Amino acid sequence: MEATFGLLNTNTGKGNITIEQIAKHANVGKATVFKYFGNKENLFHEVFKHFLEDMGNQAKQIMAENKPFEETLIAMSKNKISYLEKINKDFYLDMMRYLTEKGEDGLSMIMQKYTQESFRMMLDLFHQGRKEGKVDLKYSDEFLLLYFQALVEGLSNPNVYEKITPYTEEWTEMFIKGIAPEKK
Repeated sequence: MEATFGLLNTNTGKGNITIEQIAKHANVGKATVFKYFGNKENLFHEVFKHFLEDMGNQAKQIMAENKPFEETLIAMSKNKISYLEKINKDFYLDMMRYLTEKGEDGLSMIMQKYTQESFRMMLDLFHQGRKEGKVDLKYSDEFLLLYFQALVEGLSNPNVYEKITPYTEEWTEMFIKGIAPEKK
């Protein structure tokens, strides 16, 4: 899987990668790749799934630290951006296309599961922010999740995420100020 990740992250698209290349980079025979994954598509599926699961597990660890709202939100933003920095544009676009395809193999279910877990964590964080007086009570859960989704989808745009990294704290600060209660 590491060899495939490396190839997916350096080549121009998953269609250009062969089982021979994967086996060579992994220092195994082609039969070993077939034995464990069945075919190239299953291997790609596992690599993309592992990438998302790893990013999600890191976010869960950040949430488990129970730090203040702003600190947690900044850490979550940096986590997401650090994962996006690990991959090139083609890998990201291939992964998004692959994981959102609707098929009999349930690939879109992986993305739905990841999105649901992300939204649940963010909702927990917004609830914490409300308790700390950092998130205005006038904003509904639905609105906060839509607001967050709009920001994440904007951030997920390859033209944006390549440029946003140095501004993680400013981005998060603006987000926080936007949902904070008015000071009287």
